[in-house]
Amino acid sequence: MSLFSKKQPDPTPEPTDETAQTEATSAVGPDGAASVGEASATGAAVDAADDTGAEAPEGSFDDVVAGYAASAQPDSGTTAEFGTDDAGSGAEDDAAAAGAKPRRRSRRAIIGIAAAFALVVGTGGAVFASAHKTIDVDVNGEIRTVTTYSGDIGGLLEQEGITTGEHDLIVPSLEEALVDGSDVVVRTAQEVTFEVNGETTDLWTTATTAGQAVADVAGAGRDIQITASRSVDGRAELELPLVTDGPVVFEVDGTSTTVEIEGEATLDEALVQAGLTLSLQDTVAVTAREDGTPVVTITRRSYEPSVTTAPIAFESVERETDDLYVGQSRVVQEGVDGVTTSTFTNQIVDGVVVSTKLLRTEVTDAVAEVTEVGTAERPVAPPPAPAPSSGGSSGSGSGSGSSEPDPPASTVGGDVWAALAQCESGGNPTIVSSNGLYHGLYQFSVGTWQSVGGSGLPSQASAAEQTQRAQILQARSGWGQWPHCSSVLGLR
Repeated sequence: MSLFSKKQPDPTPEPTDETAQTEATSAVGPDGAASVGEASATGAAVDAADDTGAEAPEGSFDDVVAGYAASAQPDSGTTAEFGTDDAGSGAEDDAAAAGAKPRRRSRRAIIGIAAAFALVVGTGGAVFASAHKTIDVDVNGEIRTVTTYSGDIGGLLEQEGITTGEHDLIVPSLEEALVDGSDVVVRTAQEVTFEVNGETTDLWTTATTAGQAVADVAGAGRDIQITASRSVDGRAELELPLVTDGPVVFEVDGTSTTVEIEGEATLDEALVQAGLTLSLQDTVAVTAREDGTPVVTITRRSYEPSVTTAPIAFESVERETDDLYVGQSRVVQEGVDGVTTSTFTNQIVDGVVVSTKLLRTEVTDAVAEVTEVGTAERPVAPPPAPAPSSGGSSGSGSGSGSSEPDPPASTVGGDVWAALAQCESGGNPTIVSSNGLYHGLYQFSVGTWQSVGGSGLPSQASAAEQTQRAQILQARSGWGQWPHCSSVLGLR
């Protein structure tokens, strides 16, 4: 609606200057708002400001007044709704009808128009000022102050380019009306992996720290924790910061320590502030106390090898041989125990072995003990030769007789002993059998050697002494002491 409207001439006399001033003044109500009827300029401006948010007319006050004053000049046959002149005499009307020069508005009338327009501009400015708001917007803990003409939260967020999802927290709600000085809080939801009652599950949370997230979910009466993952370089990581400016309880190595963390800290940064280090096998879990204080539990894990051995007893084996007489035996192979070696890896949690895994087993077989048992029959010794009778002389007297000692049971030449030595040892007086039991020319055992007066080892004695001891043995026990070679040589 225009500020001014035109109508056909009214036969009523033109108002005086005082009337015009009174009408202009009456356009202002008690509260300072224009009230010049339904078609008043003030009402039009206020309605436009309230409905559309359009700005008040631009330009200086004098320019606007001049524009409206110019538009207030009467056309032929019409008169302005708010216009009056000073004289108001009928003579002037006659002059105008006769083609006389049109009269100008009085200065007082123009001032009345300007006053009405000032009210319009003033009222519209108040409306626009009330639409302009200053708001503090907190997005995930970052706060900034913005100005807006938006009427609700949704319009403000759109203006600021802040997008939200279905799980996000927005306070007040998107449809809430904005009021100057309001605080708007936006928390972006994030899907975080929790261990709830021992099972892994993904939950949405608007908490800005892991400690808050655990406390929020644990508040529902569930046993919950967040287990940190390990990066390639071994750092412990969470999907959220651990804490912002607050205490953290560290439970590790059998102790509980509370550390005040400064600023926003990730789990790895909090561990550094606490002076704690992790091995690659250590695990980290985050829980929370009832007051929301995060609790970081570090479980020390390591893997260490261990070795065990178990003996394997050797077997004893007897083997018959006719190289020995019945009742004789000799050990030709010493027994050696075997061993089973097992290597394990042990998983150690906080200093306690919780599991053991067998990696490999190695077996060293036992060596059986072999004993030869003689089967050869001992030869029967020939009866001793009768003593020779001695002749006597007869005479008147008595004769006396004498006797000589018995000769040896047998007399053997040196070539026989040489042949026996060659058969037994190849004629080598220092030779020792492969099992270490038999020595020298005639393969004495140490016990037999000592039984015929020898000392030390037979292989360390001279060949002459070995032959002498062999002859003593043969005279005492016969050729059966060398069952094989004596048979080959035809000595028995």
